[in-house]
Amino acid sequence: MANILPVSDLKNYNEVLKNCHKGEPVYLTKNGRGRFVVMDIEDYERDRAEKKLLMKLQEAEEAVKDGEGWLDLEELKALVENKMLKLRINPIA
Repeated sequence: MANILPVSDLKNYNEVLKNCHKGEPVYLTKNGRGRFVVMDIEDYERDRAEKKLLMKLQEAEEAVKDGEGWLDLEELKALVENKMLKLRINPIA
């Protein structure tokens, strides 16, 4: 069950923090509307990391749809050969 408290309860923030458990944020309302969230720092950091990962996955998916970042076999061979030549390594035939 969601922990929903009025923001005025922050006057006694120790009580608010007691209601904030791992995986269970406390939602603070002002004038009856959601305004703030108090949550465990580990949950917050995990949520941010998940959001960042999802954004990167979405970017990658869009790049695949646009055909970006893909090389055919011949392009890959040429790229590797050029890198090897720059490093003065004999390319594999």
